[in-house]
Amino acid sequence: MDTLSYKTATPNAQSVQHDWVVIDATDQVLGRLCAKVAKILRGKYKPSYSPFVECGDNVIIINADKVRLTGKKMTDRIYLNFTGYPGGQRELTPEVLMKKSFNKHLKPGMNPLFIRVMKGMLPKNRLGRRLIENMHVYNGPSHPHEAQNPKVIDINKLK
Repeated sequence: MDTLSYKTATPNAQSVQHDWVVIDATDQVLGRLCAKVAKILRGKYKPSYSPFVECGDNVIIINADKVRLTGKKMTDRIYLNFTGYPGGQRELTPEVLMKKSFNKHLKPGMNPLFIRVMKGMLPKNRLGRRLIENMHVYNGPSHPHEAQNPKVIDINKLK
């Protein structure tokens, strides 16, 4: 019996093809959008998915300022942050994090609200920290990644 035909092909970092994808966040619910983006970043939509390899695509999210939250979550949801010092517990709302995304001192492509939400949906290890760097979020309709020839994806078509 030929045992070579029964071998499972496991992808490694050199054999994985990373694509660039553009997603429009206009009128999308934040949590549902980020859940689908997390699957794209992990590579779960690809047939060559492996849980321990960075096999996902690079994601560009445009119109992030037009994303919506259901109910009164924009003002009532509280994200806690601790500085490490006594009395250093800080409270942030999604409304405050959205205002911070317009700060000129932030690195382009970094949106504090999307990063906070996406970190909860990715693995809490080295792989998760590498995957979050493949997400680029912009408030307007334009982005500086035209040289990568990104594909536009309708996020509503994905499961």
